[in-house]
Amino acid sequence: MSEYTADNIRVLKGLEGVRMRPAMYVQGGTGVDGYHQLLTEIIDNAIDEALAGFATTVQVSLLPDGSARVRDDGRGIPVDVMEDEGRPALEVIFTELHAGGKFDSNAYKVSGGLHGVGSSVVNALSTFLEAEVVKDGTRYKLRFDEGAVTHPVEAVGSAPKKEHGSTVTFQPDASIFKDVDGFEYDRIRRRLRELAFLTGGVKIELEDLRYDEPKRETFLERGGVAAYADALAGGSARLYDAPVHLAATTVVEQDGVEHEVEVEVGLVHTSSYGQEIVAYANMITNRDGGTHQTGFKTAYTRVLNQYAKTKKLVKQGDVQPTGEDFLEGIHCVISVKLGDPQFESQAKVKLLNPEAQTAVARVVGDKLGEHLEEHPKVGKVIIEKAAQAAKAREAAKKARELVRRANPLDNDELPGKLADCSSGDPSVSEIYIVEGDSAGGSAKQGRERRFQAILPLRGKILNVERAQMNKVLQNAEIRAMIGAIGAGIEGTGGERQFDLEAVRYHRIIIMTDADVDGSHIRTLLLTFFYRFMRPLIDEGYLFIAQPPLYGIREGRKKDLLYLFDDEALETYHREHKGKSYEVQRFKGLGEMNPEQLWETTMNPETRVLKRVTVEDALEASEVFEMLMGSEVPPRRAFIEDNAHVAELDV
Repeated sequence: MSEYTADNIRVLKGLEGVRMRPAMYVQGGTGVDGYHQLLTEIIDNAIDEALAGFATTVQVSLLPDGSARVRDDGRGIPVDVMEDEGRPALEVIFTELHAGGKFDSNAYKVSGGLHGVGSSVVNALSTFLEAEVVKDGTRYKLRFDEGAVTHPVEAVGSAPKKEHGSTVTFQPDASIFKDVDGFEYDRIRRRLRELAFLTGGVKIELEDLRYDEPKRETFLERGGVAAYADALAGGSARLYDAPVHLAATTVVEQDGVEHEVEVEVGLVHTSSYGQEIVAYANMITNRDGGTHQTGFKTAYTRVLNQYAKTKKLVKQGDVQPTGEDFLEGIHCVISVKLGDPQFESQAKVKLLNPEAQTAVARVVGDKLGEHLEEHPKVGKVIIEKAAQAAKAREAAKKARELVRRANPLDNDELPGKLADCSSGDPSVSEIYIVEGDSAGGSAKQGRERRFQAILPLRGKILNVERAQMNKVLQNAEIRAMIGAIGAGIEGTGGERQFDLEAVRYHRIIIMTDADVDGSHIRTLLLTFFYRFMRPLIDEGYLFIAQPPLYGIREGRKKDLLYLFDDEALETYHREHKGKSYEVQRFKGLGEMNPEQLWETTMNPETRVLKRVTVEDALEASEVFEMLMGSEVPPRRAFIEDNAHVAELDV
């Protein structure tokens, strides 16, 4: 055995630990998520200045050398020497893990970054970082290389008295983020647009200077979360003229301590059947909601129940609406700002503060009641919509009972057309949802039975974006998917919710033909999963298979070379002129024999799968509403803007 002595013990100084174990400090590790998290940390610091009332503009620039720059016109990071440290505060903030103004309630009442590790971690994981501060008529600069100070804080010139703020420029270290190609404009754009809604009045500028033609956008949303809710509703028909805006700051006593909580809620109801509630605490997305969302639902249901009873808007003998019925067709944004947010995990997906629940319930209870009294049409159409939802829920319940009575063996059991796998371990099991019986037959013969299940679908499934719940549950293909996956669905009026723990396969793979019909079926399936099984997407369980479009047989060779798109075929043509080869076009999965389907699309060693992700609820909602909703003009405009001339696939 090798000796284990004091010589084997190593103490990591300063930021060494961050560079050695970045995944401990950055959500997303050294992948593309972690890479962008660095920029998010610096942006959040600038936004915190705006939240505190000291900054009006935040500018984000993507620079030609791969670095990023964030500038704000706030107070400017302190540059004076900290007595305990003997160094300027500007240097300490970027070199000490737990240093920052977020720990001093006098500096920041509300902040997203409460752990004080943001700026220093960004510095540790960057090739270089430069900070420039303008305060009191003087311009200061500081530079780090790989986390170490190379140019200490120094005054580099004067500045106009009215000028103030901070600028941070950094370049993520390519030796740490090895497999990342650079900042993604669309990803950054989505976050900045979201922040513009949540800050309501702060101007956020984004510029991309990496190409010959610079790209610039400005986000300024004075409508706040009400405008955000309206944007979430996309092209769906509104039930009333303007979104509802509920806002107030309230003081809540919790365990003998007074907490000041700022509450802002925006909501709009549409003719759609789903519900969309997005919750934030200090502008951090809480994917799983939390106490603020619970507070909203409790007060919202109470107020509407009371309003319906007082105004006698639900007929005696009719099905009484539940809380879920009142939420049908809602698009809602809840934003709270509080001093010390507590989250369920480091990922901050769920807020835990009990004072947030009390505050939201109080504000919504007071303000929504006032709004309905002042706008009786709004209350009337919401109650009418809920009453219709209640009737549909009752019809759906009867439809389910009818299915149970007609064929009790099929109830909540595996559908007959499913060819299941032998493994009982969901973590290694996968199911292919296949277009058509022909392709389903090939897939069943070519699969690896130990862990691959096959569920063939006949034709195009129902467009759930336009259908009520009872119609959704009557669709045979949808019932087959629900039964095979085994976890129920969301949006069933509270009677049955989606249970992620009961999912039978951790890879659910949509496999459709590589043609127009296949694309349509894939979109219908994605709409269903997004609206009724959203946790599958959030957990990364949903995939799209990539079958080849062409097979190339060179000369007399028996084996085929597979190409996945037209661009690959054109490249092959260019590279193989005078040479003899034969091109086979696969119009459908059913044209492949079982061996070909396994080799190209199902073999884990050689296949290509695309994981379905929802980066942003706003963009996802807009796309699904536009493509699959009841409003024709937005869809027509999209087709006109994006259509390309192509050969008809007949």
